[in-house]
Amino acid sequence: MVEDLVIIGSGPAGYTAAIYAGRAQLKPVVFEGFSAGGIPGGQLMTTTEVENYPGFAEGVQGPKLMQQMRQQALRWGARLITDDVIAVDFTQYPFLIASADLLEVKARAVIICTGATAKRLHLPGEEKFWNNGISACAICDGANPLFANADIAVVGGGDSAVEEALYLTKYASKVHLLVRSDRLRASKTMQERIFNHSQFHIHWHSLPISVDGDEVLRSVQIRDTQTGGVADLTVSGLFYAIGHTPNTQLFQDQLELDEAGYIKTQGKSTATNIPGIWAAGDVQDHVYRQAITAAGTGCMAALEAERWLSERQLSPADGTPTLVSFAA
Repeated sequence: MVEDLVIIGSGPAGYTAAIYAGRAQLKPVVFEGFSAGGIPGGQLMTTTEVENYPGFAEGVQGPKLMQQMRQQALRWGARLITDDVIAVDFTQYPFLIASADLLEVKARAVIICTGATAKRLHLPGEEKFWNNGISACAICDGANPLFANADIAVVGGGDSAVEEALYLTKYASKVHLLVRSDRLRASKTMQERIFNHSQFHIHWHSLPISVDGDEVLRSVQIRDTQTGGVADLTVSGLFYAIGHTPNTQLFQDQLELDEAGYIKTQGKSTATNIPGIWAAGDVQDHVYRQAITAAGTGCMAALEAERWLSERQLSPADGTPTLVSFAA
């Protein structure tokens, strides 16, 4: 049996695509994932309070938001499979998707929503304080009362790290930038902003090696990369700004990726270089990486897929619609 649409991945992008595709009566099959690239539901499943998603004036727990999206997708006819996709063949049509449980599905159209994984340092104690002082998204978590008028540390030396650090000055009393070398990789413009800002303290040759606290983060232990000396830095927050890894390993030899490994999409569309395949969410977005933008591109991908499929339907004499195979 050939499915009209298969969605690989979940999270805000995958579930939104499933909702729109379901309402278009495409009966999408959704491989939610299981362990590859994180748990089903995406990065919001490891987030506590989400306060910037529209429609929730008092905020909402990340896992609850994902559960509501999931239930909405089910309501509109999406068929959810909690399994990892381990292989795809986009050189044949219909496209072939294979899962870890040895399930093989053929699809006329595919939407990829496998997301990106924030890089971590995997420090001793990191898991305990994740979302209790440690985060990888300043825009998502910076407004947490835990960080109000407190000292916060940011790890990294590139543009992303400086941007995150600047954003956090809205809430923190002081931001400590931990840089493992003796210079920043950020652009000259970004460097000038941080050098001339009274709320910053830059720690050169500094590498976090462990974290400590009680119910929440209280301190970071730092090693000097030149002398080997170790010191404790008292902070209420530690933000990683060391990059993300797009979950595109499955597609490296079949889809066009950019230099960082993200799937390239065409113009304002979510279309990839292969007709019939779209990409939505963080797997194709290394700029915004927000739940709302992921959901938006999931909507776009579903609308584009539905339109693409409809344009290629034929109506035989008996009135039964039949989708024909084609090259482009």
